[in-house]
Amino acid sequence: MLPFSPYDSQKQDKEVTKRIRLLCIFFSSIAAGVAVFSFPAIPQDIAYHTFADHRTVLGIPNFLNVISNLPFVLIAIYGLSVLRQLGTKDSRNSFVEKVERWPHALFFTGLALTGLGSVYYHLSPDNTRLFWDRLPMAVVFMSFFSAVIAERITVKAGFISLFPFLIMGIGSVIYWEFTEMLGRGDLRPYIMVQYGPVLIIPAILFLFPARYNGSRNLIGVFIFYGLAKFFELLDARIFSLGHIVSGHSLKHLASAVAAFWVIRMIRLRSPISPKEKKRPSTV
Repeated sequence: MLPFSPYDSQKQDKEVTKRIRLLCIFFSSIAAGVAVFSFPAIPQDIAYHTFADHRTVLGIPNFLNVISNLPFVLIAIYGLSVLRQLGTKDSRNSFVEKVERWPHALFFTGLALTGLGSVYYHLSPDNTRLFWDRLPMAVVFMSFFSAVIAERITVKAGFISLFPFLIMGIGSVIYWEFTEMLGRGDLRPYIMVQYGPVLIIPAILFLFPARYNGSRNLIGVFIFYGLAKFFELLDARIFSLGHIVSGHSLKHLASAVAAFWVIRMIRLRSPISPKEKKRPSTV
């Protein structure tokens, strides 16, 4: 009799492979952090608060930049209602384990607060109000990051990372505001919170197998979030094309659509059977 079975050998190989992939993610994260913090402190540019479209309509300043945040609130409410529905019936198709709902619940809660915070900011843009816009955004970024970790690496890893990630996200915004008050603003931690997951999540999707089908919906999330950043960069140029809508207002709408694709993903997905798990990436 063999001292170990071929099955045990395969299991050990899988564990080694998984550890190597985790190390790749870990060192990539460290490299990204070192790259960002190799730059000197990055203060908030005051010109950031000068948007192309500052028209007042119905007594509301910066009208379109304000009301274009309402889809965040509506989609967040819809997302929370979907999670509630999934919690009142057999939701094992969307969430094999109940704790997997927590990152998504915080994601949609943060999204609703982002809509409200952004309305408050755009009524009179300045650094003080921007703090209340960015604070819930950090919750959105970090909770989504934890949701991906839970879905791709392990549920336990995603759940355990949720609270530390939230502290990191919220702390980065508080740190930025504090340094601005000291006259030496530093956005570097917040930059890591916002763009770190954008770089690391695709690597996780490529290196770790999906536990649910429907992961291709994440492509929609990334496409519309990418469009949102594109619109943000072309704020004035887009507004100059007829003075109808600005790039920043379109940024809000594209970001809201990206959040809707998250809802689409969790509603339509179902667990992948072990036989279907043939390749690390299904996206």
